[in-house]
Order: sequence, then structure tokens, then C-alpha cells
Amino acid sequence: MINYQDFEKVDIRVGEILEADDFPEAKKPAYKLKINFGPEIGIKKSSVQITKHYTREELLGKLVIGVVNFPPKQIGPFISEVLTLGLPDGEGGVILLSPTKEVPRGGKLF
Repeated sequence: MINYQDFEKVDIRVGEILEADDFPEAKKPAYKLKINFGPEIGIKKSSVQITKHYTREELLGKLVIGVVNFPPKQIGPFISEVLTLGLPDGEGGVILLSPTKEVPRGGKLF
């Protein structure tokens, strides 16, 4: 178990997808995203395996939730700076966590 102080260490924010590009070098089908997490965090990159449910075009402008304070992770030739959060669909796909109402970019989960 973790305590509340452990949870507070995880910095989870909302961001807006600015770019979504194919990632042909990835082992599994994926996109490379550029996400705007607002003025405090800025624009960060993320690799996501969400091609089953999302096209690149429909991702543009979409709000997503991500962990912004993990260390960068090398994924093939790409460095992923944030962990974009999603849930399994029960069939091997991923559904992004996304606010259903408009919220400020960079807003912190509490």
C-alpha cells in the first residue's frame, strides 16, 4: 500500500495534443504525440499505443491525462517524456483518459 504522501509525488496533469505522428519504428503500433501541458510544464513528447481506437487526425486538439514527472524513457529512436494514461478496452486496445469538460491545460489532478 501507499500513503497519501506517496500519491502526492505523482504529478498528473491535463494536456492538449498538438501533433500526432506515426511511429513505424515502435515494436507495437503506436503514435508519437506532442502534448501542451500549459505554461508551467510546456510541450512534452509521448509514445502511445492507441492506434486501435484513434486516428492521428481525431487526436489533434484532444485533451489527455498524463504523468509529467517520470524520467524520460527511450523507446527505440524516440524519447518519451510523459506517460499518457489510458485504460484497457478488454480486447488489447487502449482508451485514453480524457476530461469530458473544458479544463485549463496543465491542470493538476487532485
